[in-house]
Amino acid sequence: MKIIGVDIPDEERVKYGLTSIYGIGRNNVDQLLAKTNIEADKRVKDLTKEEASQIIKALENFQVEGDLRKSVKDDIARLKKIRSYRGIRHIVGLPAHGQRTRTNARTVKGPSKTVGALKKEDWAKLEEQQRKAGGEK
Repeated sequence: MKIIGVDIPDEERVKYGLTSIYGIGRNNVDQLLAKTNIEADKRVKDLTKEEASQIIKALENFQVEGDLRKSVKDDIARLKKIRSYRGIRHIVGLPAHGQRTRTNARTVKGPSKTVGALKKEDWAKLEEQQRKAGGEK
């Protein structure tokens, strides 16, 4: 079933299926289902068109999907523009909430890059590549 352009798995319960919408978590689902008087244990495939339209109407009160993504992106752009501490951390690609960076922080920094000594074979390959590149110029 599609709600607001998002495919929700038919076999899941409504309570968990609606969390596949960006911006809707477990707490928001509870509020949503309370407003619409829909059972949380009901399967998505068992929803009637009337219940689906009630969910869509109730979702208008929440900031979800594209609108939420745009506002988050705009907030980060604003932080970068005013050069706040958090904005600079976003620019440099480091954690923005005070986490340690000596180890870990791989989610933000990306895969680790080895720094240090090279093996003899690797060093020879590197020199060979540089010699070829220098000769071509």
